[in-house]
Amino acid sequence: MKKILLCVPLLALFAAGLIGCSQQRQWNHEQRKAMREALRSYRQMVYLDDLTDAEFVLFTDDVAGQLENSYPVYVEFVEMQGVDDTVDMVVVSTIVDELDADAHNMRHIYPYSALVAQGVLPAGLDHSQQQAFYKCFAGKVNAAYATTEQFFNAILADTTDLSQIRQMESQCANDLFSWVVTEVDITETIPAAPAAAPAQKK
Repeated sequence: MKKILLCVPLLALFAAGLIGCSQQRQWNHEQRKAMREALRSYRQMVYLDDLTDAEFVLFTDDVAGQLENSYPVYVEFVEMQGVDDTVDMVVVSTIVDELDADAHNMRHIYPYSALVAQGVLPAGLDHSQQQAFYKCFAGKVNAAYATTEQFFNAILADTTDLSQIRQMESQCANDLFSWVVTEVDITETIPAAPAAAPAQKK
């Protein structure tokens, strides 16, 4: 699972937006475009890597809008100390808001197809059944973590207890669909060597 944050300095990616900039208290078209281009560096981040291109565009528009509202003078924003950390924070908080708004968005962290491949869920669940699973799973996550942000930061830091997460998923699968996740021990069988041909009498 990919859990990266921005690894390219934002200031370099924002350079195009600085051309002809002034102290206007609203970003212009080129500055917004530079911001959206910079946010493409987050495309492989966990959760965002599962969004469709259209969903990702809406996400970056949301993040860019929040940043513009908070820092209306573009040149001051891109030159301020800690700009990378600020963008990281807004990206993470926006993801957390989406998770809090709709439990079904958990599918972007734990996609249904991956859970089927892992044997956690049965194949063929319809949309409403998948929604029920993610709602159940989100409820267990909320009970285990103080906040959704704490849970998501644990994913980014790769400190989640995978056995605990799998237990939550398995409990929901069993409660909703009577689906039992079993571990199968695979025993390698070594075929017996062919019997030696009997010696011919001379």
